Amino acid sequence: MCHLLRGIVGLFVLIVACAAAADEFRPGYLELRQRDTEAYDVFWKVPAQGDNLRLGLYVVFPADSVNLSEPRGAFHAGAYSERWRLKRPGGLTGQTIRIEGLPSSVTDVLVRVERSDGTAQVARLLPSNPAFVVEAAAGAGEVVRTYLVLGVEHILLGIDHLLFVLALMLVVKGAGRVITTVTAFTIAHSITLAAATLGLVRVPGPPVEAVIALSIVFVAAEIVHGAQGRPGLTARWPWVVAFTFGLLHGFGFASALSEIGLPQNAILLALFFFNVGVELGQLLFVGAFTMVAWFIARLHIPWPRWMEVTPAYAIGSVAMFWVLQRVAALGGS
Repeated sequence: MCHLLRGIVGLFVLIVACAAAADEFRPGYLELRQRDTEAYDVFWKVPAQGDNLRLGLYVVFPADSVNLSEPRGAFHAGAYSERWRLKRPGGLTGQTIRIEGLPSSVTDVLVRVERSDGTAQVARLLPSNPAFVVEAAAGAGEVVRTYLVLGVEHILLGIDHLLFVLALMLVVKGAGRVITTVTAFTIAHSITLAAATLGLVRVPGPPVEAVIALSIVFVAAEIVHGAQGRPGLTARWPWVVAFTFGLLHGFGFASALSEIGLPQNAILLALFFFNVGVELGQLLFVGAFTMVAWFIARLHIPWPRWMEVTPAYAIGSVAMFWVLQRVAALGGS
């Protein structure tokens, strides 16, 4: 890859590093479980800022709703969570629920309403659209649309997954090998995403997240080895590395999907389109990167040779920070 392209990638990763140092994207989460025609168990989670501060986001139910139990809240793993039971005459179907404080924030809120018949409604609330209406039943079209969008957003906002794909692209030479490598990564994480989501395999999330970050460090080191004339395993058998680490990344996708939940009447449909969304987001990233690289390369601007390994060190530094951060979190849990 030309020196100019590596320099641009280095700049991109430095920007990502600043964003990573600030925080990772963490949406709020609201879950309503219907107990009977009028009562619901409420679970509300918002991102925390330190050990005793939380974002000022609050759930506003219809005025005639009453709490059957007092909210019980606690800080844990970078979030503040509350649980309580609520009752409204006639239930919540057809009623509007809004998130106070969301319009002035920069986060989203994922919503899951689980009905007593096992079906579920899933929605995503934005600062520009902070309310939703509880529906009587979720149709297939809603499931497809919701989980497709969630899949695209998860990969595009999942900086660790994108950095891994980016590092692979910096090692692998030739369009054919890039396609084979990305395909191997796709197949692998699709297998573990399905297996973990369907309960066939259970792997604790925090250790997996730490190893995912370590996989990025490994490929970043392979970039440096290649620049020094010592092609490593990734350069020789990129599909093997992509497939192996793709299995781990699939567990990471499954962890995110488990927080969102799946509609019980359309589990396979939701799982399939979440995975399709992940792949669409991944292809968007690869395509955008390739187009920008091609355009800049045509400018023929000279670039210092020392920039050859700048992207590798930038990627590796960010990933190693994540490794230390996630391992430290394991010790504190």
